[in-house]
Amino acid sequence: MRIGFGYDSHRFDPSRPLVLGGVTIPGAPGLAGHSDADALLHAVIDALLGAAALGDIGSHFPDTDERWRGADSSALLGAVAREVADSGYRIGNIDATVICERPKLRPYIDAMRGRIAGVLGIPAGAVSVKGKTNEGMGAIGAGLGLEVHCVALLE
Repeated sequence: MRIGFGYDSHRFDPSRPLVLGGVTIPGAPGLAGHSDADALLHAVIDALLGAAALGDIGSHFPDTDERWRGADSSALLGAVAREVADSGYRIGNIDATVICERPKLRPYIDAMRGRIAGVLGIPAGAVSVKGKTNEGMGAIGAGLGLEVHCVALLE
């Protein structure tokens, strides 16, 4: 078994839609970034790559490469899942925490879990997504953006 940790953070950008876990959340400011800026999927990608010792998201999909401008992070996650499988690993589970003051994520959690599970080809019961606030502390608490922490288990 191997364990990997992933992290991502992005500032809010009200000119973009908010996409988290492959799910668009209506009425919320989006995230600034080169791709679709799906910080949840980016943290999952880094956790998987870390567990398999295959580098990080920036080495696979650099923000200096125009091929990835506006990219759907679900497609990036699918490519990483195939690379992890080609390296001889099976995904055991994913556990992610999204930290933001707003929007409230509870109504979207099940859809996020289902989308991640579908892309990875694992049961939704093997994917945990939790929403937490930062209790008003720091940049996240001030509502400037959000951050995501993720752990992945490979077998």
